[in-house]
Amino acid sequence: MLTQAIQDRINEWLAGNYDDATKTEIQALQDQGKEEALIDAFYKNLEFGTGGLRGIMGVGPNRMNQYTVGAATQGLANYLKQSFPNQPIKVAIAFDSRNRSQEFAQITANVFSANDIQVYLFPELRPTPLLSFAIRHLGCQSGVVLTASHNPKEYNGYKAYWEDGSQLVAPHDKNVIKEVEKISVEEVKFEAKTENIQVLDKTVEEIYLSELKKLSLSPKAIQAHSDLKIVFTPIHGTAITLVPQALEKFGFQNVKIVEEQAQPNGNFPTVIYPNPEEAEALNLALQQAQEWDADLVLATDPDADRVGIALKNEQNEWQLINGNQVASLLIYYLLHAWKKNQKLVGKEYIVKTIVTTELIAEIANHFQTPCYDTLTGFKNIAKIIREKEGTETFIGGGEESYGYLIGDFVRDKDAVASCAFIAEMFAWAKSEGKTLFDLLLEVYEQFGVYQETLVSIKKEGKTGAEAIAKMMENFRNNPPQMLAGSKVSQVLDYQELEKRNLILNQTEKLNFDQSNVLQFFTEDGTKISARPSGTEPKIKFYVSVKAALDDKGKYREILQILEEKIKQVIKDLGV
Repeated sequence: MLTQAIQDRINEWLAGNYDDATKTEIQALQDQGKEEALIDAFYKNLEFGTGGLRGIMGVGPNRMNQYTVGAATQGLANYLKQSFPNQPIKVAIAFDSRNRSQEFAQITANVFSANDIQVYLFPELRPTPLLSFAIRHLGCQSGVVLTASHNPKEYNGYKAYWEDGSQLVAPHDKNVIKEVEKISVEEVKFEAKTENIQVLDKTVEEIYLSELKKLSLSPKAIQAHSDLKIVFTPIHGTAITLVPQALEKFGFQNVKIVEEQAQPNGNFPTVIYPNPEEAEALNLALQQAQEWDADLVLATDPDADRVGIALKNEQNEWQLINGNQVASLLIYYLLHAWKKNQKLVGKEYIVKTIVTTELIAEIANHFQTPCYDTLTGFKNIAKIIREKEGTETFIGGGEESYGYLIGDFVRDKDAVASCAFIAEMFAWAKSEGKTLFDLLLEVYEQFGVYQETLVSIKKEGKTGAEAIAKMMENFRNNPPQMLAGSKVSQVLDYQELEKRNLILNQTEKLNFDQSNVLQFFTEDGTKISARPSGTEPKIKFYVSVKAALDDKGKYREILQILEEKIKQVIKDLGV
């Protein structure tokens, strides 16, 4: 229902200092009686979530447009001046291939420059991890990348970064929003001071690639298998500007790019969703891999912070490998190589998010390396790196949603580095006389088969947000007692910061920042995490089950048992 409060906000935009095209579009929505669209566009302001500012492009305070981008930038500029008084402030800005990303990046640059802030602007689309690197390399206090990552084409976003190259975390994220909320459109300084804007050349990316190459752990294996047949697709995104170069820098000489998806395009014409988590997005790459008899498929999202892979399984059939599996393989390879190279000295560590597979923790424990858990969102992994800088050494980390990081010179998930290391890991496995899938089965045989799935329930708009809140309230007040025949033994509530042992009837505090996440652990090792998305109108249920594997030949049999168990868990959850 179009309340008076929402109508008042609509009237403010119709009467305010907004351009004629914006007012015409709002008026057209009113004339056509599109109440639901107006409610969604005006009932609230866009907020910083785990990925910053993100929303559908259009008119209104709950949409991505020149005014919400301008207000966000003005608020961030004001906060930067408060946080770094009496010193010159510098920011770096990048953008992806999405529609209007370059326009929003220029608006961002203009507003910062008008506030007497030095701007370093990438002239063309570039990967998000390069922006993270540039912030630290150029000595900036902040940075912004215009991207909506893997969201549908209607979306765009504004990821804000702090001086360490990580996305904004508390208290900065909330403080920036407070500043933004104070601002009227008249207060946004849109008129650029061009002398404060420096367009970057290719120096930053050349240094980035050199730093990445220094991390390589198995150069001899790459040399022996430099002809590895790799199919790569950037899915119409920014990775085309750096992934082929990174693979070449590492020594891989046989990379074939999926031409139909090589050209950056914000409409993503060859896919339904530009998301390497979606099997459909890899169809063209898999088709090419089959025709070429390739070894490995790599696919990145539009801003090149996530990567999906496909390879041949033990039945010589092409198979997509999910984020939990890739993260586990990477951590196993990194720790194995560090140990072999005698680099493990006892001060190294791994980081994963709470919804990511516990297999990573098992692997780290085997190598006697701490594995730290953190809340969802790569900014929280970066926060741990920042806190431990100078005392402990970050080897690598990741999350189930296809984001991984190797080394700490970037402070966000990095698909460019990940592609290079996945290829290196493949070459290393080959030099050991096995495929990458053989290695996965060996890991399962040693630590157990972990099978995970994500149930994502979409709830659009204001009514959807209310429905999601109600679902979380119900789970919080009435947690499940049994899941797939196993008793729920622990409930972790990250909003109440409470860990309840239901068997011993004991409660202890959780040492985390507050977040609206619930986790249920059963006696047989099943883990379920319930979490409203911070960037999309969804509630997500992460389900993880496990079983021992005493014979690699029984993998498919065990997998079928686990798949049936997952179905039962989902049924018992009632979602």
